[in-house]
Amino acid sequence: MDVLWSPWRYKYIKENCATPNSGCVFCTILASSASDEEKFILKRAEFNFVVLNIFPYAAGHVLIVPFEHLAHLTAAKKNSTDEMMDLVKTAHQALETVYAPEGINSGMNIGRAAGAGVAEHYHMHVLPRWVGDANFMTTIGETRTLPESLTDTYAKLKDKF
Repeated sequence: MDVLWSPWRYKYIKENCATPNSGCVFCTILASSASDEEKFILKRAEFNFVVLNIFPYAAGHVLIVPFEHLAHLTAAKKNSTDEMMDLVKTAHQALETVYAPEGINSGMNIGRAAGAGVAEHYHMHVLPRWVGDANFMTTIGETRTLPESLTDTYAKLKDKF
């Protein structure tokens, strides 16, 4: 699938995906000395953090990621998953306030067979949706159109978390 704008993508791929088994992208983000703003981290809670998806399906696509590196949700402690769901609720409120979507997708892909892009570290996707947002550009042209940069999305959402 083509992406119409992605000035940040090559840097991300080069730094995080260049070699097989180069480590978990989420753990790499946390270990980086860059600022939270540079890493697009919107919030650090006690057990999880909220970060923009840098390969978004829609403007406002956020990920809620546990600090603990676990592949399976069933291995997580209750306090971590409880906090994750609280952050999902906060993300819903933030997206409704900022983007006024007609719907919101929240979900996980656990394991490669389920579509996980980062199978070794489970995480929750939360993204705004609108009727017709999967239009001919996505379905026929295999191209995603995004109306704003990640920097703009970050600025809009940061104070909502």
